Amino acid sequence: MSTDDVLAGVGPRLRRMRKEREVTLAGLSEATGISVSTLSRLESGRRKPSLELLLPIARAHQVPLDELVGAPPVGDPRVRSKPIVRSGRTHWPLTRQPGGLQAFKVLEPQRRQEPDPRTHEGYEWLYVLSGRLRLVLGEHDVELAAGEAAEFDTRVPHWFGSTGEGPVEFLSLFGPQGERMHVRARPSRS
Repeated sequence: MSTDDVLAGVGPRLRRMRKEREVTLAGLSEATGISVSTLSRLESGRRKPSLELLLPIARAHQVPLDELVGAPPVGDPRVRSKPIVRSGRTHWPLTRQPGGLQAFKVLEPQRRQEPDPRTHEGYEWLYVLSGRLRLVLGEHDVELAAGEAAEFDTRVPHWFGSTGEGPVEFLSLFGPQGERMHVRARPSRS
């Protein structure tokens, strides 16, 4: 793949990533300090991407720079796993073997949601990397900060997401039942 081909794919990738995260051009402009018009030209391909523009965008989306430019994967595939986006939440698989314990890095965008607790077989462990995670577990409604962890039996009704005050990045470990519930299940319709 030529450099021109890689650069031509950056704009559509930037637009798709921003829309998947439900971020407006104005919101991204505020987070990066890049004007709305420059961001729009980048997404449409009318402006050539540069490091000085892409680095703040990568930071705002909390993704590695190579994900923005679509660089071919190199090195250890466990580090370069493809993200899975479901209902605005992005999951990066950290384990590859089928069955058994599964681990995911998860990015939940800033948004306020009405908790919809669910149950399923299994056990789950959460560790907050950045931001604040709201966890509704049975009768408990708590917020976990960066560096805090929670573990629970998933047969207890549970829900977790952003507090609405900012995005939250966390690790989630669970068994095969949890993988089906969190990654493959379709969201319920309200």
